[in-house]
Amino acid sequence: MQPVKMYTTPICPYCVRAKALLGKKGVPVEEIDVLSNDAARQEMLSKSNGMRTVPQIFVGDTHVGGYDQLYALDKAGKLDPLLNA
Repeated sequence: MQPVKMYTTPICPYCVRAKALLGKKGVPVEEIDVLSNDAARQEMLSKSNGMRTVPQIFVGDTHVGGYDQLYALDKAGKLDPLLNA
């Protein structure tokens, strides 16, 4: 299974939804809180081509985007193949 990294904040409802969706699939998530960690926020901006919103989700080296993109991948049947690539 591909490693999943998610940049989050503790006050983000979409982060909670993304973790719940991945949790239902049994996927461990490396969560990085960017609320008060400037270095982590800069890393997120760099890796996501300047995206400032959270969550920013990465499956392996693939930048998925936010919760809406993660949900759309799942609905289209493309999330599981990506996770298991």
